[in-house]
Amino acid sequence: MPVNLEERLQACMEQAIGQQEAAGLSLLVWQNGKELCCLQAGMADREAGLPVRRDSIFRLYSQSKPVTAAAAMLLVERGVIDLMDGVERYLPGFRHPRAFAEDGTVRDLPRAPWISELLSMTSGLCYPDADPAGQAAARVFEAQEAAQAAGAGMDTVTFCNRLGEQPLAFAPGSHWRYGTSADVLAAVVEVASGKRFGDFLREELLEPLGMRDTAFWVPAEKRERFVTAYSRGEEGLKPYEVRHLAVGRYDAPPAFESGGAGLVSTLDDYMAFAQMLMAGGVYRGRRILSEATVRHMTSPQLPAHLQRDMWDNLGGYSYGHLMRMCDAPGAACHLAERGEYGWDGWLGTYFINLPASGISFLMFQNTKDAGTTAVVRKCRNILAARPGAV
Repeated sequence: MPVNLEERLQACMEQAIGQQEAAGLSLLVWQNGKELCCLQAGMADREAGLPVRRDSIFRLYSQSKPVTAAAAMLLVERGVIDLMDGVERYLPGFRHPRAFAEDGTVRDLPRAPWISELLSMTSGLCYPDADPAGQAAARVFEAQEAAQAAGAGMDTVTFCNRLGEQPLAFAPGSHWRYGTSADVLAAVVEVASGKRFGDFLREELLEPLGMRDTAFWVPAEKRERFVTAYSRGEEGLKPYEVRHLAVGRYDAPPAFESGGAGLVSTLDDYMAFAQMLMAGGVYRGRRILSEATVRHMTSPQLPAHLQRDMWDNLGGYSYGHLMRMCDAPGAACHLAERGEYGWDGWLGTYFINLPASGISFLMFQNTKDAGTTAVVRKCRNILAARPGAV
């Protein structure tokens, strides 16, 4: 029976690998500004026999969103954008906002989404889905993916203007729905800053934080560290060719820099971002964001009636600035902590900061449909219940 913290975490991870819950797992935990543990299990590429390494590069997918939120908040604290700015101020595709009514008809709206509603996922924007708004979004993604397959593709601003021309799922501010808000926010940052979104990120966040392996693509000299993605099926894990939400090639700088799903990163890179937030906007003595900005970023945005729209597996959490925030720990399905915040990604990455405990927890895996999975919850519970934990 494993006794110490690292042994218990390692055993839990190995069990998940043995049960083919994941192909590979990589865990990094910091507490009070120091590394508590770093563990790996399983394979980055099972077919090639390559194990997961600490410096393996993973696809972040939706764990890109908190980085996009931080970029937007940099412009807010500098007075460049206002949280109540209508999106149409930056993207003309939103100048004639419409939404689907319950009967399927389309009605005009008095206003477009505000930037604050992009940050809270209350904009009415959605991902491809079966309902009329989801089908409208799907057509834009299909056009983008067809253009990408032909060797081109819309850039970030053009793509988001196309999204803005589609009817929304609802009037902004009236519901919560997970969707393309972060992609549109990236386009707003691009227009407001006068720089490509990727350039703004690199200059203002990634380079100051030393995040050298975080980008929208993986150059040839780093490809050996880029993990293979896997999907689960009746016959176990199989390699998965990533083609999802107009993201997935990673072999060259993309025209579309997806603020909601496009980044790749490593454990240590993302830990720098997590530690910056944990320290109130400071990283290694350098101020990146103001303390007031981080306080705002890590506070819930949703009123109670909109929290009812959130997914069942987010019990105990509110939402804001493209992250979950725990406001009712007893309603969560793991040993949660009031005030914790973070997010995860469709292809297996997970991030959480627990300010009351001083802990930053990252777990990356290379399996689709694998954000907050059983192994993540189990490892979080092991960590929370360790001897000496408060």
